[in-house]
Order: sequence, then structure tokens, then C-alpha cells
Amino acid sequence: MTESCHDGVCVTCSDVAVPVRVVRLLEDGMALVETEPGTQEEVSVALVDARPGDVVLVHAKEAIARRNP
Repeated sequence: MTESCHDGVCVTCSDVAVPVRVVRLLEDGMALVETEPGTQEEVSVALVDARPGDVVLVHAKEAIARRNP
């Protein structure tokens, strides 16, 4: 696992989708997300309609779904 892995789950290489909160939308379909309090990572949100504050499910640095509130 890499340094950005937490709780034994890696957003990049795990076999599960990890829920994260969108902090800020970036250019080219990317977003800054909070993976845990105080830890942020860049992921693609090109496949989902995400906005800041949304919780998205991420697998291999790609948001694959948006959670309903």
C-alpha cells in the first residue's frame, strides 16, 4: 500500500469502492476529495455529476457513482 492508504483500504488499488466527499472541482473532470478528516486526494469525477459536498464512491481513482443524501 502507498502512503495515501488508510484503514487498510487504498482508493487507488482496492477492490472496493470507497466513499469520499468532494471538496472542490478541478479542471479536466478531476476533483479534490477528502478521504478521511485532514486527508485529501485528487480523483476523476468525469463519469458522475458531482458537486462540492457530494459523497461519491471511488474505485481506482475514478468516481463511479454519487451517493444520494
